[in-house]
Amino acid sequence: MAKKAKKSAKKGKAKPKKQQKNTAKKISKEK
Repeated sequence: MAKKAKKSAKKGKAKPKKQQKNTAKKISKEK
């Protein structure tokens, strides 16, 4: 899980802030 979160965090940095929020929502749902 931690590894996935790190990868998502890296992706989120490259993406716009709006999409970063969506990624965070997806991670929360996965938990």
